[in-house]
Amino acid sequence: MSSVKIECIASEGYGIGESPVWDEKESALLCVDITGRKVCRWSSVTKQVQAISVDAPVSSVALRRSGDYVITLGTRFAALKWKEQLVTTITHVDKDKTNNRFNDGKVDPAGRYFAGTMAEEIRPAVLERHQGSLYTLFSDLSVVKHFDQVDISNGLDWSLDHKTFFYIDSLSYSVDAFDYDLQTGKIDNRRSIYRLEKEESIPDGMCIDTEGKLWVACYDGGRVIRLDPETGKRLQTVKLPVDKTTSCCFGGKDYSEMYVTSASDGMDKEWLSWQPQAGGVFKVTGLGVKGVPPYPFAG
Repeated sequence: MSSVKIECIASEGYGIGESPVWDEKESALLCVDITGRKVCRWSSVTKQVQAISVDAPVSSVALRRSGDYVITLGTRFAALKWKEQLVTTITHVDKDKTNNRFNDGKVDPAGRYFAGTMAEEIRPAVLERHQGSLYTLFSDLSVVKHFDQVDISNGLDWSLDHKTFFYIDSLSYSVDAFDYDLQTGKIDNRRSIYRLEKEESIPDGMCIDTEGKLWVACYDGGRVIRLDPETGKRLQTVKLPVDKTTSCCFGGKDYSEMYVTSASDGMDKEWLSWQPQAGGVFKVTGLGVKGVPPYPFAG
């Protein structure tokens, strides 16, 4: 795989860069900086990054069918109008847990927004455990809680036949699968399909390609790994020039480019001096596979 090329397209030094999503209409990559409290958009045309500051940790962003975006902000689902830089709350979760915030989120094939929570970190990956839950925001703006006792709710995606939901609770060091009902959004029958090796470290964000294989960003592992969810085997490893790789998505004109976000939180000066691109966003080309376009929120 010597044709794989990695370039840093945005060296913004995000605290925790997360939730990359390709916006086809804008030919742009969206992402968030959780601790920097910013929603960011990198234009593939101008190569510039625009950012909108928000009033709480913002952990995921998704397209909205009616235009603009939805985000997870603190413990709120919220709407974001980009031009007006206007954020409006849709609904609150975890009201009884003042130390919680949302983490990763993604829209399912039916237009529902799945997102999970976690306790605020004391240091990267150090936090009060079992405080999080997994939620779905439906198109009528109602919310369902699937389960609780989550440590760090993270990567999520759906199989190509829409019958399986893939999910990561980071501190389980496992990529899990559920049976998934497209009609209702219900999930059940949880099982592990891959356990991370020691050097792969902590599983974080995830996406799927058009061959039905999963790509998982490994936080503190400095890599994205490609997994076969059927066999539970790792097929490929792409190493990045930064340790704290956080998430990945496909984008570009034909979804053949992979975009990888990263973090710099918790790194001291010496560490940052030999990883100056920490917190940057990377474009990976030459993988020989394409991704699935993101689904927009239907509400």
